[in-house]
Amino acid sequence: MLCINAVLQKKAKKIVALNVREISSFTDYMLICSGGTDRQVQAIAQAVQEHLKKEGIRPLGVEGETNAEWVLLDYDDVVISVFQESARSFYGLEDLWDAPRMEIDENTTDIKKLSREMA
Repeated sequence: MLCINAVLQKKAKKIVALNVREISSFTDYMLICSGGTDRQVQAIAQAVQEHLKKEGIRPLGVEGETNAEWVLLDYDDVVISVFQESARSFYGLEDLWDAPRMEIDENTTDIKKLSREMA
């Protein structure tokens, strides 16, 4: 929820959370969202890092911040992909996983709990 709320603060679009715990060996959850420009993608990625740092959580790795077409943030239990829309449609990442999914209304400012399938 911390990650979702962080991307909501920067007005990320098409936010999707996937529970891949049962089908993945590298993470439990994937969070995928989009930004309209490279600057917004960078701002979303920075917001996630700052938000989680306040909670004492640091990423294991961050990739793609320079060109900001696809920024990948690895927090072990959660892997976050922040895309520019063209890259997101090209890779189709959320369609690769047959997993419980939660789509978050981008007009929401804060979520309090995950859906039952995501918990």
